[in-house]
Amino acid sequence: MAQGSYYVPHQARWPIVGSVGLFLLVAGFANWMNGSGIGPWMAAAGACVVILMIFGWFADVIRESEAGLYNNKVDASFRQGMIWFIFSEVMFFAAFFGALFYARMFAIPWVGGEGTGAMTNELLYPGFQANWPSNGPANLGGEFKTVPAFGVPLLNTLILLTSGWTLTMAHWALKKMQRRALVGWMLATVALGFIFLGLQIEEYIHAYQDLGLTLGSGIYGSTFFMLTGFHGFHVTIGALMLLVIAFRCMAGHFKPDHHFAFESVAWYWHFVDVVWLVLFVFVYVV
Repeated sequence: MAQGSYYVPHQARWPIVGSVGLFLLVAGFANWMNGSGIGPWMAAAGACVVILMIFGWFADVIRESEAGLYNNKVDASFRQGMIWFIFSEVMFFAAFFGALFYARMFAIPWVGGEGTGAMTNELLYPGFQANWPSNGPANLGGEFKTVPAFGVPLLNTLILLTSGWTLTMAHWALKKMQRRALVGWMLATVALGFIFLGLQIEEYIHAYQDLGLTLGSGIYGSTFFMLTGFHGFHVTIGALMLLVIAFRCMAGHFKPDHHFAFESVAWYWHFVDVVWLVLFVFVYVV
């Protein structure tokens, strides 16, 4: 392909397939939440269609990339798209961290009678103490204990930081065309990602069974599981993407000067690492 030209993709069925899948997925969840018997089946069908779309569309993109159809201009557009996607993810987590900050610094003290909330405390929640972590007024969330920061959470922090290092080593191996080292470092990164998920599942089981910490444990429980749960979901997606990249490395894909797919997944994984560091400090430690 001429360097000055821009590749225009052929007509694809995947956008409409993805739209149908997302519609079924959202409609299915909505019906499921409202007690409809067809809801779970619609959601499952939608999820299958979305997965089909992902595999099919990415397969087309990989074939086009390996065929040399993407030049520097196309590569730049991919990078811009990934940057905006990660920015949207930053805003997504900022909303949940903002909810945590607002509840802890403003709502809880106000309901507890501090500042202008004295009348609210007296009329609505007399005796409520503005303590953190909080299980809500009148102890609605029940008694619970928090997850110790310097146990599994600290171990998971070290695991994610190590995975960031192994991924960087894999990147250097790719730039030097050391294929065996590249595959080894990628597999190590994937393994660390799934170990993180296994430990987080163990932490959730311990929280529910032994600590009494659930989604219903007041504002602390809801923000704890929303933040750690969505982060765990992102780690799952990231680990699967890393696995796909590892398979592509085994297949001989990527060159030192042409490997944006590798870089985009690395950007995403490092973003997940940074989010966990912030989460570890403000959810577990402080």
